[in-house]
Amino acid sequence: MTVTLPELSLVVLVGPSGSGKSTFAQRHFLPTEIVSSDRCRGMVSDDENSQEATEEAFELLHFIIRKRLELGRLTVVDATNVAAPDRRKLVELARAFHVLPAAIVFKLPEPLCQERNRGRQDREFGPHVIRRQIALLRRGLRGLKREGFRTIVVLENEAEVAAVDRIERQPLWNNRRAETGPFDIIGDVHGCIAELDELLVQLGYHIGADRLLTHPEGRKPVFLGDLIDRGPDSPSVLRLVMRNVAAGHAHCVPGNHDVKLLKYLQGRKAPLTHGLDATLVQLAADPIDHRDLAAFLDALVSHYVFDDGKLVIAHAGLKEEMQGRGSGRVREFCLYGETTGERDEFGLPERLDWAAAYRGRALVVYGHTPFHEPRWLNHTVNIDTGCAFGGRLTALRYPELDTFSVTAHRTYAEPARPLQRDSGLSSQQEYDALLDLSDVLGKQRVHTDLIPSITVLEENAAAALEVISRFAVDPRWLIYLPPTMSPCSTSEREGWLERPEEAFHYYRKAQVDSVVCEEKHMGSRAVVVVCRNHETALQRFGIDDGFGGACYTRTGRPFFTKGELLAGLLDRLRLAAGDCGWWEELETDWLCLDCELMPWSVKARELLASQYAPVGAAGEEFCAAAGRWAQQAANARHLDEGPRAAINTIARRMDECSIAVSRYRTAYGHYCWDVAGLDGIKLAPFHLLASEGKVHTDRPHAWHMTMGERMAAADPALFQATRWREVALADEADVQSAVDWWEAMTSQGGEGMVVKPSSFVATGPRGLIQPAVKVRGPEYLRIIYGPHYDAPENLARLRPRGLGRKRSLASREFALGLQALHGFVGRNPLRVVHQCVFAVLALESEPMDPRL
Repeated sequence: MTVTLPELSLVVLVGPSGSGKSTFAQRHFLPTEIVSSDRCRGMVSDDENSQEATEEAFELLHFIIRKRLELGRLTVVDATNVAAPDRRKLVELARAFHVLPAAIVFKLPEPLCQERNRGRQDREFGPHVIRRQIALLRRGLRGLKREGFRTIVVLENEAEVAAVDRIERQPLWNNRRAETGPFDIIGDVHGCIAELDELLVQLGYHIGADRLLTHPEGRKPVFLGDLIDRGPDSPSVLRLVMRNVAAGHAHCVPGNHDVKLLKYLQGRKAPLTHGLDATLVQLAADPIDHRDLAAFLDALVSHYVFDDGKLVIAHAGLKEEMQGRGSGRVREFCLYGETTGERDEFGLPERLDWAAAYRGRALVVYGHTPFHEPRWLNHTVNIDTGCAFGGRLTALRYPELDTFSVTAHRTYAEPARPLQRDSGLSSQQEYDALLDLSDVLGKQRVHTDLIPSITVLEENAAAALEVISRFAVDPRWLIYLPPTMSPCSTSEREGWLERPEEAFHYYRKAQVDSVVCEEKHMGSRAVVVVCRNHETALQRFGIDDGFGGACYTRTGRPFFTKGELLAGLLDRLRLAAGDCGWWEELETDWLCLDCELMPWSVKARELLASQYAPVGAAGEEFCAAAGRWAQQAANARHLDEGPRAAINTIARRMDECSIAVSRYRTAYGHYCWDVAGLDGIKLAPFHLLASEGKVHTDRPHAWHMTMGERMAAADPALFQATRWREVALADEADVQSAVDWWEAMTSQGGEGMVVKPSSFVATGPRGLIQPAVKVRGPEYLRIIYGPHYDAPENLARLRPRGLGRKRSLASREFALGLQALHGFVGRNPLRVVHQCVFAVLALESEPMDPRL
């Protein structure tokens, strides 16, 4: 025999002691699913039969049940549960977490229960206890349904208990997690059949003679309810939706207007207001079968959960704790949302904005409350744009998240409340004007698609807050921070610290077939966000600062303190993007680019003045003075050969030191030149990271380099192309050519190169592969490690440098940066984007050898 239970339920075992409940539970459920009152007694008192610990044991039992139901786990209660008050507490718990309660009743004969208990050494109560438990069970058996149990299974003898060979866990009706789409979610139609047909055609559907919908890409429409009332032809809308749902070509959830019609069709009281009176007139003149219509409406499920829980569809929306659950309260929320119980000045129910507090991971698409535009807020979107009120009928494409609308042919009904409009800022931007510190402070575990959990320590989060609150650009521009980059492993070749062979060896070992080698520019990492116009800056970023973009360092600080420099840079970037045709090609009004801004002295002038230049000047002065002293001493006539030889050695070392210091000054001199305004400044874009609706990490690095070359061709005075080459790691000649290229580049004063897998994101058997490895030239390393780093004794000291922590940091920051971009492009709240941005800044405060 198979017993069918809802997949998410609170299963209450009911029966006297000795009826076999525990044995049954152990046979059919996981040990972690069973919450036993005896076990709880033992946990609080060390004795599973201690009746003195009963109150404390049941407090623990209810606490465990509460936590399991909160997490959406099926839970089995192994206790006698023969008294109605005990069962009532469990049903209340199930209702509190919108879980269906089920009862499995063990109505076994009293002699059998008495015999089993006499055979147990751990039980000392008399037969009167079993007798009383059986009497309580018999009195309450008929009332189980009235108590609220949705599933009741009664087993009356040993044979029936033994016959249960399988517990089938039936998915809830709202569970469509296996369906991933693509979907076209259509807002409140309200009888506007002409607009619905027009929208379906715009979405690419073919409407057959039988009104069945087909789409060449296999897309499926999902209707958000409120199919009827107010519009001119509710029966035609109902007919189209009914036929397509029956054929499996569409999904539909009920709206409050649809449920009111159902009540009327079932003979229950339903006020003929808000357009129902007109709908009934239309139905009376239409051949649609009212019994079929009532059956269709009655079968509609309150909400659907699609795409492994990533998408939730409900007419009026749904809180996170209600998603995928079943109860009267869930259905009520799906139909009406959250109200105060009061009426507003228009006589309509006063609604609470549940979306303002939403923190769920699933995208909730809903309608019910009409807005002038689709309303995005906290990973929810309301697509009721008031078609019947003369607005528009809107559809949201999933997973693309694009919206399509058609304008109402006329105003079919006057709204009691004017269509709600956002101000100049969207609802999300108004909400994001003030962020909650608890979202970014304290110890955090940040989820990313590439690395499931990244830990940020509390002290590091505090350091990130210091940076972003005191020094960063307007936080609304901070949609991405680039990762740090690890150097290649230390070269074993004598006289070298880094060479390309080590980078190639790393990627070969990681099973990467092809890499891209890019010139490493002598500048500073810069992220540039630019909007096509100021309207886009306001609409997409919520900023009207007059610039329409930002240029910031890898720690979020502005590159330019003078506004005219930033404005000029962004204007030329807009023009270059236009000349390249990117606005149309990428169908976007904003871009995010990862670049190198040169010269290094634009950002590091103070660092040069306070550290590098004094070291170079002092080194040259010291070497010259020491050389003169050694020369004078060597010329002294009274010196013996031994001291004279020692002084000559010192003189030679001073000559070598002078050469090293001179090379040190020459090395950082390559990174410095005078600029006048934008004249002399160079920007080398090497990643076109994101644009509207798209993060371009699915493109290979070769595509990104080509896009940078197009920009450099459009404005060569400002933009610089990055030299690069693709290398097949199995081709030794190709590899040697890349090594020769690096040697030639660094011998002429170049910094080196960056080696990356040809694909933007590369993973291997051990997870994420390093997104990039830098190979720095010997003269650039002189700036990093000091003028004399290449002396044999110094190289020997530097070789054991450990790269494990640096590589771990680079991987984590890479994953966080891309997650932030995906969050912004996916229109997630700024708090979701900034959790990743803050995490990158926090990780940057981890102690690390800065020379790496």
